[in-house]
Amino acid sequence: MDPKATIKKNIKRRTLIVDEKVEIHGGVPMPTWVELSLIDVCNRSCSFCPKSDPSVAPDTYQMMSRKLIDKVHDDLKVMNYKGAIALCGYGEPLLHKDISYIVKKLSNVAPVEIITNGDVLTSKTLQDLYLAKTSRVLISMYDGPEQIEKFETLTKKANVPQDFVILRDRWYDADKDYGVKLTNRAGTIKTGIQPSLEKYSKCFYPTYQFLIDWNGDIFLCPQDWQRRVTMGNMMQETIMNIWKGKILTKFRKNLLKGKRNCAPCNSCNAEGTVLGYNHAKAWETIYK
Repeated sequence: MDPKATIKKNIKRRTLIVDEKVEIHGGVPMPTWVELSLIDVCNRSCSFCPKSDPSVAPDTYQMMSRKLIDKVHDDLKVMNYKGAIALCGYGEPLLHKDISYIVKKLSNVAPVEIITNGDVLTSKTLQDLYLAKTSRVLISMYDGPEQIEKFETLTKKANVPQDFVILRDRWYDADKDYGVKLTNRAGTIKTGIQPSLEKYSKCFYPTYQFLIDWNGDIFLCPQDWQRRVTMGNMMQETIMNIWKGKILTKFRKNLLKGKRNCAPCNSCNAEGTVLGYNHAKAWETIYK
């Protein structure tokens, strides 16, 4: 398998979700990618992930409550949200004890993707996730190509459509960037062949997405593993108010101009223009 081909395939899939159409609601462009960090623990310690360093990203075992999930549902429904919801974030989503409830609830408002290492996945769990109306399960395989047969067999046993599960090869060494689109996770990771840090390059992340942490804190993007700048907390105000709020507006304007002069952006080497071009143009029109 070719790691670059897998990355391109993933970008193409995300592009169809993120950039297909810019929805306007309440006078502003709506996000199309909302990532939820359901639980702050992972059963793995990958060298290209901040979880490999407990001083940077310790396992706290905190998890998102049903009350918060219900509010995510309600807030996105009011926003007439038309994008996708990704369950991933700063931990392994399948370790959350209420994963079926979460998918059932959120799938009423938007397609729900689960991004997992697959370690705790069973055929019954996979079938339950399908019946709960998960749109797809993306499995990152870190051990080797022998995992392909394992997960293909599991998929057949679960009696779910073959395209319900997407297998992603992630077992490569540092010289192939571990099979991921490698970044320094806003300055927390140095392993692999890292892109150069460009302090004056545009980033479209805040024009189309954000991340909700287990406690309702909303962050600019999933690169901020040290949780340095909170846009707001959705248990204290609505997601819409945070999306249009002063803090996110400040970052959005700066990053559209290529200004990465404040944390966490000043230490981030992520190429922020791979997705979100249409959203960026829509926001630029508003900010003129």
